[in-house]
Amino acid sequence: VSKTGAEGTVLDEAKNINKSLSALGNVISALADGNKSHIPYRDSKLTRILQESLGGNARTTIVICCSPASFNE
Repeated sequence: VSKTGAEGTVLDEAKNINKSLSALGNVISALADGNKSHIPYRDSKLTRILQESLGGNARTTIVICCSPASFNE
């Protein structure tokens, strides 16, 4: 928050986005560990929406955009 200076509605939106991304990471981690009997799809709306794509027979591709440029830090 100190770096972005987000306040009010923007701050609340950022919190919700981070929470959903964290929940997505938890689901992917649970799916990668084949021994888990519980996959936490209900932790966020994002994971509920993606449940069929992540846990079904679908193939999933994650695209990450990375840049070594110093201005992205």
